[in-house]
Amino acid sequence: MKTKLLVAGGIIVVAIVWAFTVRRGKAEADDSLRTAANETGAIAAVVRVQRGAIENSLTISGEFRPFQDVDVHAKVAGYIKVIYVDVGDHVKTGQTLAVLEVPELEAQLSGATAAVARSEEEINRAKGDVERAKSAHMASHAMYERLRQAAETRPGLVAQQEVDDAMAKDQENEAQVSSAKSALSAAEQALAVANANQKQYAALSGYTKIVAPFTGVITLRNADTGALIAAGTSSNTQAMPVVRLAEISKLRLVLPVPESLAAQIHLGDPVKVHVQALNEDFVGKVSRFANSLDLQTRTMETEIDFENKSGRLYPGMYAQTVLETSSRQSALLVPLEALTQKQGDTHVLVVNAPDTVEDRVVKLGLQGKRRAEVVDGLAEGDRVIIGNQSQFRNGEKVVPKETSLPSLEAGGTN
Repeated sequence: MKTKLLVAGGIIVVAIVWAFTVRRGKAEADDSLRTAANETGAIAAVVRVQRGAIENSLTISGEFRPFQDVDVHAKVAGYIKVIYVDVGDHVKTGQTLAVLEVPELEAQLSGATAAVARSEEEINRAKGDVERAKSAHMASHAMYERLRQAAETRPGLVAQQEVDDAMAKDQENEAQVSSAKSALSAAEQALAVANANQKQYAALSGYTKIVAPFTGVITLRNADTGALIAAGTSSNTQAMPVVRLAEISKLRLVLPVPESLAAQIHLGDPVKVHVQALNEDFVGKVSRFANSLDLQTRTMETEIDFENKSGRLYPGMYAQTVLETSSRQSALLVPLEALTQKQGDTHVLVVNAPDTVEDRVVKLGLQGKRRAEVVDGLAEGDRVIIGNQSQFRNGEKVVPKETSLPSLEAGGTN
C-alpha cells in the first residue's frame, strides 16, 4: 500500500512539473512576439488575395400557391339535394360535386316544353290554313280567267257584273293566302321563342349539378345537405361558394424580387429552393414574371412552377429561394472584412514586401456574402489586412500574421 502511494505521488509531481514547463514556454513565446511587435510594429492579421468562383445571388422567402384555386359557386339558387365531396377529397374534371333541388325551375322547364308543343301545333294548323287559302285562290282565279276570256271573246255572253264578282273573289282569296302565310310566320317565330325558353330552362336545369372545373383537391366545404344556396351570379348578395377547389399537382412559388434585381430576371433562369418543413432542396426555373413593379413594395412578382404529383409539397409552405443572377469563374477574390468605404471609394490595406501598410483604392465587381471580386487595384497573392483597419496607418510597419478564412463554395455563399 505504501508503495502505491509513493508511485501516485511521483506521478502527480511529474504532471505539475510538465504543466509548469508548458505554461512557461507559451509565456516566453508570447513575450517574444510582443517584443517583436514593440520593435517592428503592431501585429496585423492578413489574408492573401486568391482566385476562385463567385456568384451574385439573392435569397428570398417565398410561398407555394396552388396552380389554380377557385371558389365553386352554384349557378342557380336552390337546396342541396346531395353533396358528394368533403375536405381533402381528390376530384377529376367534370366530376359531380353536388346536386341542387330547384322545384320552380322544374315547373318552368315543363311549361317551356309545353309551349314548344303548342307552337308546333299552331304551325301545323297555320300550314293547313295556307294550303286551303291557296286552293281557294286557285279555284277563284281560274273562274275569273274563264269569265274574263269569255267576255272578251263573245261580248254580251257574260254579264259584266259576273266578271267583276269573280275578280273580287279572286283578289279576296289571294289576300287570304297572304294572311295565312303571315299567321304561319308568326307561329314559327313563337316556336323559336318557345324553343329558346326551353333551352334556357334546360341549361339552368343542368346547372343543378355542380361539377369540378379541373382536377384537384377540395380544400373547403361550406354547405351540407338541405342547405339553401344562393346563385353565384347575383350581384346583390354575397353568395357563399359550395366548395373551394385547388389544383395541387402543380404549384406556383411566388417570389417578390426587389427592384435592384428585377431587370436581371429571365424566363428559364435556374432557381434553387430549400423547403424548411421538408429540409429538402428542389430545383426549378423561372416560369413567368409580372414585368411591372408593385408601387408600394418596389418588388416584381415572379413565379416558379413545380411539379407536385407526389403531393409532398403543400400550398402555404415557405421556401428559401436562391436566385443566381450572375457568376464569374477564376475571379480575384478578397474578403469583405478587408474592405472599407471612404468618400465613395473602396479601400484596402495591403501589407507589401517590407511589411509596410499601403492604403489602396480598389474597384469591385460581383459581391457575394463573404467575398467580393476585385477588378482593379490588387494582384493575386497580395496580403490584405482584415478587421480593425482603423488602428493601422499608411506607411506603418507591422508584423503580418497570415490567416485563412473557411473555404467557400460557389452558389451564393461567397
